Amino acid sequence: MSALTVRDLHKTFGPIEVLKGIGLEIGKGEFIVLVGPSGCGKSTLLNIIAGLERQSSGSIEIGGRLVDDVAPKDRDIAMVFQSYALYPSMTVRQNITFGMECRHVPKAKQDEAVANVARLLQIEPLLGRKPSQLSGGQRQRVAIGRALVRDPLLFLFDEPLSNLDAKLRVEMRMEIKRLHQRIGATIVYVTHDQIEAMTMATRIAVMHQGSVQQFADPDTVYRYPANLFVARFMGSPPMNTMPARLEAENGAPVVVIGAGRPDEVRLRLQGYDAAAPFIGRDVVLGIRPECIAEGSRAFSADPPILVNAPVEMVEPTGAETIVLLRLGGEAAMARIAPDVRPTPGASATFALDTRRVCLFDPETERLIA
Repeated sequence: MSALTVRDLHKTFGPIEVLKGIGLEIGKGEFIVLVGPSGCGKSTLLNIIAGLERQSSGSIEIGGRLVDDVAPKDRDIAMVFQSYALYPSMTVRQNITFGMECRHVPKAKQDEAVANVARLLQIEPLLGRKPSQLSGGQRQRVAIGRALVRDPLLFLFDEPLSNLDAKLRVEMRMEIKRLHQRIGATIVYVTHDQIEAMTMATRIAVMHQGSVQQFADPDTVYRYPANLFVARFMGSPPMNTMPARLEAENGAPVVVIGAGRPDEVRLRLQGYDAAAPFIGRDVVLGIRPECIAEGSRAFSADPPILVNAPVEMVEPTGAETIVLLRLGGEAAMARIAPDVRPTPGASATFALDTRRVCLFDPETERLIA
């Protein structure tokens, strides 16, 4: 039985269609992340699942039960908000137990639930404090604790880390992932941060303009983006995409960047049989920054593919160096070793890993191979 089923969901606000036929099937124990830019509809979808918004058409099932006409409090869900939504006049313990008191849970069970959650989230010393006496990370732990004591079928997280600083976001991201591994809960998590999506999810639903562009595990989304939007959105820096032409050379496909230019780049591909119908046609080439390295580094290609390219900008980050260069006149980002610093304005030699390039149809923008 699926923990959550979303069937052909539509939502309109006046003349504006915010959700366009969303369909998702989520299994028990999965950690699903809805990711996309602001305004793509991900929070609206979460609110409809929670019952805070009513869909225009389509249906929602939670645990095999149709909940379209079920009130939020009866859907067996728990929600963690971006703003924490804690009662300022109550202690941490009172915030956690408030929902249980409303449901008339016996005091002994309340105490047991609070003890278990406080130990799990390491907030035992905070139970007597008010929210104003807590840090942002502590408040978020309390909000998660309040959701955990319900032991629902489904947890919904609405951008819970966006109010935290960068260091605390990383720490809380690890805490939530560790928590999921411990309790095996089903989680639907909304974020605009694709790093959160890649590191936390068992599957990612990439959304854009009210539609799910791709729904797959993180490795598939990263390695085989379904279309140009996914390729350009997922990854930091994102996948380089550039116009090219596909030709044949000795029976193998060759992708040409900047065809006819003095600095054209020709990349011989192997194992791209699906691209055969596009021989002699324009394509969009996609290559990840980590697939472009300093010339001294050899990828597993025989012989290694080396190109000489002008360098426009160098950005040291400590752990790596990001380089903006030109391939056949097209801009591309490379991720190279931290101790390598090419000179801006000069040319340098780079190695390319053509085993991991993607080809897209320029008309449909969908992945070819």
